[in-house]
Amino acid sequence: MKPEIIWVDEAASTNSLLATRCGNLPHGAVIAARRQTAGRGQRGNSWESEPGANLTFSMLLRPTAITAVAQFELSMIVALGVCDALTAASGLDFRVKWPNDIYAGDKKICGILIENSLEGRRIGRSIAGIGINVNQRQFLSDAPNPVSLANLTDCSFQLEPLLDSVCRAILERMETYEAAPVPELLSKEYRSRLWRGTGFHLWKDAATGEDFEAEIADVAVNGLLTLCDRQNKQHVYAFKEVSAVL
Repeated sequence: MKPEIIWVDEAASTNSLLATRCGNLPHGAVIAARRQTAGRGQRGNSWESEPGANLTFSMLLRPTAITAVAQFELSMIVALGVCDALTAASGLDFRVKWPNDIYAGDKKICGILIENSLEGRRIGRSIAGIGINVNQRQFLSDAPNPVSLANLTDCSFQLEPLLDSVCRAILERMETYEAAPVPELLSKEYRSRLWRGTGFHLWKDAATGEDFEAEIADVAVNGLLTLCDRQNKQHVYAFKEVSAVL
């Protein structure tokens, strides 16, 4: 499926802009901004992006086989699609940091913010806001670990072809999944692509503020993360209840 991509010179937030226009746009439509002035990330964070150097865009998705209670399936599809496209463009390995940031090693190259509009038991429409660091060489914010494709490869990338590739990869994954949805297989692939998916690492419990060592035991199809600590005790967390310690 060829995505319909609309470029704008500037937008405060491509998610907000797409939300005002989505009524007349088809599944797979994209709004991309050459300059985004108030990009939003997970946890209410802002997203730093040098104008004209990176990809800041939002994609309209209209799922037909993903229910409201299973909306994390959409998050997995989008994250895996981004990984597919970035690997194809660079030859590098990219991983999904739970729930859906994209990492190269211990550096963050992409943030994803998915906002769903629910209609009863189904998803009426979904807007996937995606920021990918492409050609930016220096980062000025206090974000702890940003990286770009240019940093990783010492090459520059053409933004429009890369955007087309990323959008196609997401749509191809979604089309394939919705033709024959098997949540367990999707979750298994997602699990295999997780950053720090094996071994013990430091985590911070948001409720207690305590750091503890644990390994990822499972990510359920609803997005819940199960960690197993050194004492073999399992802890189950929803998004924002735990974070990886860098």
